[in-house]
Formats: sequence, C-alpha cells, structure tokens
Amino acid sequence: MVKTTTKIILLACCILLSACGNQGNGQNHNSVPADSGNPIMPDTKTAEPVTPQEQEAPPAAVDKESSGTAGGTKVRGTADEQASEQPAADEKPELKYHMNKVYRIVPNDESVPSKVVLLTFDDGPKDADMINRLIDTLDKHQAKAIFFVNGYRVKANPELLSIIHDRGQIIGNHAWDHIDLKQESQAKVRQQIEDVQQIVKDTIGTEPAFFRPPFGSGGDAVKDIASENDLLYMTWSNGSLDWESKNKNKPEAVINNVLEQLHPGSNILMHELPWTVEALDDLLTKLEAKGYGFVDPRAIEPQIR
Repeated sequence: MVKTTTKIILLACCILLSACGNQGNGQNHNSVPADSGNPIMPDTKTAEPVTPQEQEAPPAAVDKESSGTAGGTKVRGTADEQASEQPAADEKPELKYHMNKVYRIVPNDESVPSKVVLLTFDDGPKDADMINRLIDTLDKHQAKAIFFVNGYRVKANPELLSIIHDRGQIIGNHAWDHIDLKQESQAKVRQQIEDVQQIVKDTIGTEPAFFRPPFGSGGDAVKDIASENDLLYMTWSNGSLDWESKNKNKPEAVINNVLEQLHPGSNILMHELPWTVEALDDLLTKLEAKGYGFVDPRAIEPQIR
C-alpha cells in the first residue's frame, strides 16, 4: 500500500513539472507584468541619449498680463523664438529721422511718424538716485533719452555714467566744464570736446555721437570741431525751463513749460534735477495722451539737413 501511494505521488510530481516547463517556453522572464505597478526601466548602458533637439518642444507660454489681443492674452513663442526676435543689446535702430537747422527732429519720409519728441537731460551725471528714477520712468514709457554729461562730473563719478549706459540710455557730450565755448579759443574748445570723448570711451567703451554746448552757446568754430569728432551738434527747440529759479521745486511748471512749446519733432531740454525727476512720469503720460511718441536718438542721422 505504501509503495503504491509513493508511486502515485512521484507520478503526480512528474506531470506537474512537465506542465510548468511547457508553460514557460518562449516567454521573456525579464518582463514585468502590466499590472505590477512598477515601470520598465531602459537599459542605461545601451540606450541612446536624447539630445535637446530631439526632445519635444515646450508649448507656447501665455502672458495673461499682456494686452493687445483678444481676451487680454498674448501668446509668446518658446524661449529660443523669443530670443531670436529680440535685437542684440548693441544693435542700432534704422535711421528714420534727421535734425534740421533749428534742431527739430524730422522724419525722413511720410511713412515715419512725425509726432515725436526727443528727450534730453543736461549737466550730469550727478546723483545715482536721480539717474535711476529718471531711467525707471523712461523704461516705464519705453523711451530713450540723451544724457548730456560734463567731463569733470564723469571724472568724479564714473560709476554714474556706467549706470546710464548699462541701463540702455544714450550718452551725449556737454563739454568738459560748463563754460561758454563761444568765448574760448579753438584750442580750448577742442580740448573741452575731445577730453569728454576720451573719458567716456575709457569708461563705457564707446564715444558719444551727440554734442550740446553749455548754455546752447557755440558758433561755427565749435560746430566744426564737433563735426571733426563725428558729433551731431544741437541745442534744443523746446526748453522746460527747469533750470530757472522760479520753477525750482515746481514739477507742474516744468510740465506746463514743455506743453506750451510742444510741436512735432520737439527737442526737449531738461536737467538732472529733483523737480524734473518728479515731473517726468506725468509729462510723458500727457505727451502720449496727445499722440506723441519718443524718438530713439540712435535713429537720428548724424548730420543736420
């Protein structure tokens, strides 16, 4: 009886082993059941690396704060596309304007807007806070301006010149000292102009392209020396009068003075002064409300015509 039982058990085991062997034929023993919940990891030793070009491009970002399109949203491209659309930091705009003999800004043809003003600030650089606040306002209105500097001030505070340049505004030459160049010898005038060209180049790497004589007092000799140094000579056609004592600490007076003289192509003279800093945002807002834009000085041809 025992022997018979043993034979039955052995026979059953053989049958079971045979069935298991047949069931496993042709199967991948390294695979993972689909319902196991564990991911199938690639063989990192043989898998080809995925290059950035082969990766799926990210979807376009949506800037919900931008305006100008339906629904108050503006679709932007990928980071690479946005970078390709942005001009290089040192790229100059197309020359679309010129300055006439009374220092107004004139469009080169009818396709260019004529209701523009040129913004300028004289007698700096003086104070970092005032400069930064002026540029903050310019940035708010997407405007460029010429900061006409005196050489002796640049020598005392070269870092202030760098602020103006690094923040994307334009440097102009306002002579070394704030003196009446019309009363000086040609040698003195040349030194006053060329020393500023040199110190600005030494400080920021480029020379000014614009020149305004102190007090607007120059004459033919001064104009000739400026031209020899590839400088566009100008005075102004719209004076804010922010330098007059009666307008000290009166931002509204500065604004009214500009608006009273406003004309297409206004070359507006202002200064690095506290009350002008206070006036600037309101002034630019009112100019925009009247339909005026702000010409980029770099879009002005280098010769008067």
